[in-house]
Amino acid sequence: MHRSAWRSPWVWGLALPAALWVWSLLEVRHGPGPVAPGRPAQAPLEGRRPIEHGDALLLPRALYQVEARVLASERYRIDPMADLAPHDLALGWGPMSDERVLEHVYVDQAHRRAYTRTEPGLPIPGRLMSLTFTNVHVIPATREVSRAVARLRRGDVVRLEGLLVDVERGGSTWKTSLIRHDYGDGACEILYLMRLGRRPRPRLALP
Repeated sequence: MHRSAWRSPWVWGLALPAALWVWSLLEVRHGPGPVAPGRPAQAPLEGRRPIEHGDALLLPRALYQVEARVLASERYRIDPMADLAPHDLALGWGPMSDERVLEHVYVDQAHRRAYTRTEPGLPIPGRLMSLTFTNVHVIPATREVSRAVARLRRGDVVRLEGLLVDVERGGSTWKTSLIRHDYGDGACEILYLMRLGRRPRPRLALP
């Protein structure tokens, strides 16, 4: 390409989105050791009034906060809850936030679930792996929170605070999980996310 072509706004209009897409796929690396050693904290709620959120009614079930590593993030656009909960986050804590474990595990998401594929040499039992990660359907409380979720990358260490909620909409109910050892349908948390903090990325990661 001729040097002068790089000055064209058309070229930059194509190159910049491509560069941002590639950047969004890069995993943030931290080195060995758990970067989120704690566990999710949860407290039951009684008597909390339902929250009107667009055409949905959110029924608070528990206070919830977690510091965790983002293992995967998926944007949903066309499923029935995509406008309400546009992102799912697969989160890991304890051993599932440790790169020595994660180099033997690949986490992917589809159809509102998180899936794992393990390789030989996994240094922890499979049961412990399943107890220290989860898939969260995120209902952002504000546009600012929604934008912050959209900017997350695999490997980011985040602190999430909000409410676990059941969702009533159009005559049906979408129920949240309230335990960490369930599997299959209904095993994901539905989080009305009120606050999101992200730990600064290591210097070797792109800003």
